[in-house]
Amino acid sequence: MKVSELKELTMEELRSKEKEIQETLFNLRFQHATGLLENTMRIPMTKKDLARIKTVIRAKKAS
Repeated sequence: MKVSELKELTMEELRSKEKEIQETLFNLRFQHATGLLENTMRIPMTKKDLARIKTVIRAKKAS
């Protein structure tokens, strides 16, 4: 996701998106541990998306 798209979302939407991505990251790590994950680059990409969301949430709190 792009930061510009995230900035347009409300705090509730950001929180739900954060929770969704955390669950996705958990599932990806589980798949990786069991050897079922085909594209291992999805883990770092998901981590970066989560960091972007957390950054936008923090910036909105500061404003």
